[in-house]
Amino acid sequence: MPSTWVGALLHKSRQQGESPFPHQAAFLINNPIRRALIKPARIIDKLGLTDSERVLELGPGPGFYSVEIARRLAGGRLELFDIQSEMLDKARHQLDRAGLANVGFTTGQASDGFPFPENTFDVAFLSAVIGEVPDKPACIRALGRVLKPGGRLVFVETLFDPDRLSVRQLRDLAEPEGFEFVEATGNRLEDIVGFRNGQNA
Repeated sequence: MPSTWVGALLHKSRQQGESPFPHQAAFLINNPIRRALIKPARIIDKLGLTDSERVLELGPGPGFYSVEIARRLAGGRLELFDIQSEMLDKARHQLDRAGLANVGFTTGQASDGFPFPENTFDVAFLSAVIGEVPDKPACIRALGRVLKPGGRLVFVETLFDPDRLSVRQLRDLAEPEGFEFVEATGNRLEDIVGFRNGQNA
């Protein structure tokens, strides 16, 4: 049995399986030790973003990667989409502190689609998120609709995530929905798996 309220929160999240990481435990995601281990700037550098791109970050949580993404989009825009408005509030706080205003915030369930026009985004970025989505194929299909033809879909799957998907599982999800596998890189702590959108091409 969990002995602390933090343990209880995480235990509840794991029991439910396809449920979001609880916002009350967001400090476990956004803390100096995790930042030192994972180095969000290093991960985002690997995306090779240009400053004019539009990026959709699905499930940003408290903004662990969001500041680094927004910093690279001087002439572009970052859209954050999360099922928990409380997580978006935490991410907004991080972005405000960094002086970054080129960001939008939308609450919703990824399985239900996204309230953006077709072919809106150059990149969709998901870190330790897809395992929590109830209808994963529907989510991938919806991402294909809002990504531009040739747009990039990038997953980061981390070692300690109880809902972590393997590279093979990600390919089995994305490729039937029209995404083309590009590459998988990473280390013992994470996999970075990239696809290109072949839909609407």
